[in-house]
Amino acid sequence: MKTKTGSLWMLVAGFLFACMSMLVKLSASDFSSNELVFYRSLFGLLIVYLLLRHSRVSLSTVHWRGHVWRGLSGTVAMLLFFYCITTLPLATAITLNYTSSLFLSALTVLVLKERFHLVLSIALLIGFFGVALLLHPTLERDQLIYGLLGLLSGLLAGIALLNVRQLGLLGEPSVRVVFYFNLIATVISGLWMLQEPLHFPTLADLPILAAIGATATFAQIAMTRAYRTGETLVVGALAYSTIVFASLFGLLIWQEVLSVGGWIGIALIVASGVLSLRTSSPHQEKQP
Repeated sequence: MKTKTGSLWMLVAGFLFACMSMLVKLSASDFSSNELVFYRSLFGLLIVYLLLRHSRVSLSTVHWRGHVWRGLSGTVAMLLFFYCITTLPLATAITLNYTSSLFLSALTVLVLKERFHLVLSIALLIGFFGVALLLHPTLERDQLIYGLLGLLSGLLAGIALLNVRQLGLLGEPSVRVVFYFNLIATVISGLWMLQEPLHFPTLADLPILAAIGATATFAQIAMTRAYRTGETLVVGALAYSTIVFASLFGLLIWQEVLSVGGWIGIALIVASGVLSLRTSSPHQEKQP
C-alpha cells in the first residue's frame, strides 16, 4: 500500500466532518456551541471506547505526553473555533481555522525536519485560495482581536495535527489517539459548559447528538490514519475537501446557491487535491 493511498483516508474524514457540521447546524437552535462540543466529545468517547474493546487495543501507553499535548491543543483549537463562529462571519471563522494545514506544512519542516516540497506547498496554497474564494471571508476593523483568535485556532489545530503525525510515527493506534483526545475534550468542554445555562437533551435529541459524536469520531479515526500512513502535505491539501462536501450539503439541504466564484473555489480545491496526489512520492507507507 502506497503513501498516496493512505492519504486518501482524508477524503473519508472530510466527508464525515461535513456530515458532522450538517448535524451541528441542525442542532444549533437547541444547544449552545459549548454544549455541542461537549456532547460531540462525550458520545465520541463512548463510541471509541467500544471500538477499543472490540479491537482489543489497550489504553496503556508510554507516549502519554504526546496524547496530552494533542488533546489540549486540539480541544482549545476547537473551543476557539466555536467561539469565533459566534463573533465572526461564519466564512471568516472557517477560513481562519483552515490555516491549520498551512501551519502544519511549516511545522513539519521545522519540527519533524521533513524535506520542503515546493509543488506540494503550492498545491496547499491553491487549495487555501480556493477556500477563500468559496467562502468570501471578511473582517471588520473592530473584529481584529477575534480574527487573531481565529488565527490562533488554526495554529493550535496545526500543532494538534503535528502531534497526531508524531504519535503515528511512534506507532500509536488511531483509536487510542482518538480516545484520549475525546477524553480530554470531554473534561475541558464539560467544565467550560458549566459557565452558562444548560439545555438538557431530551430523548428525541439523543439520536442526533449520538450521530454528531459518531461522525466526529469516525472522521477523527480516518484523519488520524491519513496523517499516520499518508504524506503530510497531501493530507493537508485533501483536508479542504470538508468545505467542498459541506458546500454541497448546503446546496442540497438548505438550497444555498453557490456563486460563480464559489464554483471556481471548489474547482481550485479539487485541483489542489489532484495535484498533491499526482506529485506525492510512491514510497511504501507504514502499516497500521
